[in-house]
Amino acid sequence: MKRLLNILHQDHLFMTVTAVLWRIWRSRNWVVFEGKQFGIPALMRQYHQQYQEWISLSVGKSQGGPAPPEVEVPHFPMICLWDGATMTASHSAGGMVVKNHLGDILIAIGFQFAGIEDSLVAEALALREAILWCRDSGFVEVRFEGDAKVLIEKINQANTRDSRVGALLEEIVGAFGSMGGFSVRFVGRRSNRVAHLVARNALHLYPTTSRSFDFLAWLNSRM
Repeated sequence: MKRLLNILHQDHLFMTVTAVLWRIWRSRNWVVFEGKQFGIPALMRQYHQQYQEWISLSVGKSQGGPAPPEVEVPHFPMICLWDGATMTASHSAGGMVVKNHLGDILIAIGFQFAGIEDSLVAEALALREAILWCRDSGFVEVRFEGDAKVLIEKINQANTRDSRVGALLEEIVGAFGSMGGFSVRFVGRRSNRVAHLVARNALHLYPTTSRSFDFLAWLNSRM
């Protein structure tokens, strides 16, 4: 910080760097201590708000202030692996794992679906939950990868005609259509192993609440 004070002679540049660092620190605390999750876009929105608040205090609200400088953020899509798992006792589960562009596992979440024993329906439900979670977390570009080849082909062809998952397909295709940065592609079971592990573990935890289990810690212990 002392070095920054010597280099950044213009107030707005120093305020920009300080606001970004402050929001990163606050975001880190929210993740660690409150269990919140959000993406880079949400952090940048907070930076812009922080900058405007500080500017208004320094120059006076009546005068306004300069617009916050745009901070260039390296752009890398997130990768979300997902999988479904079923059991004959009329229930199923899904799992999702979010990785960064370096392959580091950031998030692992399990879902449970009561009364579902159709494997294709479980795959579709797991993908829908993964899409909703990434959207609500502020991610703008995510590549979803799974091993449900038939389901993925239908999604990419926008073909929602299916007697088993027709309604779910309509919802998923609509979500991909509205989120321009979201895409889906097929990968083999070997490449999807981590999501499969999470889905199977969520299945065997039934009927306990999946949120009470730390899937990320469990997955790291298995890798």
